Amino acid sequence: MVFGKVTIDAVNRAAETLDGVAGKSINVATVLHALGEEPVAVGFIGGDRGEELKRTIETRGIETGFISVTERTRQCITVIDKSTVTQTELVEESKRVSPDAYDALLNLIRTHAKGCRAIVMSGTLTPQGPTDFYLQCCQIAYENNALAVVDAHGPALLRSLEARPDLVKPNRAELGAMLGRDLVDEAETLKAMKELIEQGAKNVVITAGKSPALALEGKRPWRISSPRIETINPIGSGDAFTAAVVWRLLLGDDLGQACRWGAASGAANALNLMAGEVKREDVERLLEDVKVEEMKA
Repeated sequence: MVFGKVTIDAVNRAAETLDGVAGKSINVATVLHALGEEPVAVGFIGGDRGEELKRTIETRGIETGFISVTERTRQCITVIDKSTVTQTELVEESKRVSPDAYDALLNLIRTHAKGCRAIVMSGTLTPQGPTDFYLQCCQIAYENNALAVVDAHGPALLRSLEARPDLVKPNRAELGAMLGRDLVDEAETLKAMKELIEQGAKNVVITAGKSPALALEGKRPWRISSPRIETINPIGSGDAFTAAVVWRLLLGDDLGQACRWGAASGAANALNLMAGEVKREDVERLLEDVKVEEMKA
């Protein structure tokens, strides 16, 4: 919902309202598709919203593999205030799903993993979901010689480290909350990233909104500065970053170069009102303005 100005505790009339489908894994699949890949979007759907989500992304030519649950797919409203250039997310909490549903999802992932080159695990689990779920997904990835990428935080990310995922990618606020301290600067952030490496991650990327992203390829650190753009809506830019990084890693880029594409993709996402609706030509155009620097270890 787009407003000229939002006034708290008053009636606000939107100048524009757009409906769409999004969410972390959906955004990753949508961006990978825009970049020329053939992703399979997998997860839970429920009720009329879930069916609409499935129909919409299949109309875009994206293959799906969803488990239907009784809980209705949640809704999120993004409030864009043009006067303050702010974006406020009003997010419905997800509902608990049964352990049987998680078992069915794991079996579905095993089926789709055959022949896949990467498995990307995005977002938080449902309440009381099994904290070892992403750990099991990583194991499935390795059984199929696929890249294991975890874009999550909290207990699910920490448990996944036992499987030594190829790449983990929380944002800076998430990483700080997970470790119980504020990551006030790059030095503190790099220290926290090294802790993830010590706990099992092979590589770490940390995004931080408008601030430069940091990447740690084993012991090799990088700073990635995104191009300056006139932001319309940055929601989903972290997912667009993840999608492009995975795409380029599969093409043989090192992590620094892959993050160059990630930053361009994240910026391209922010040029649009709707999350995940990235245009490849925008990514390629913005690539030239991304700055990648190798840092001192």
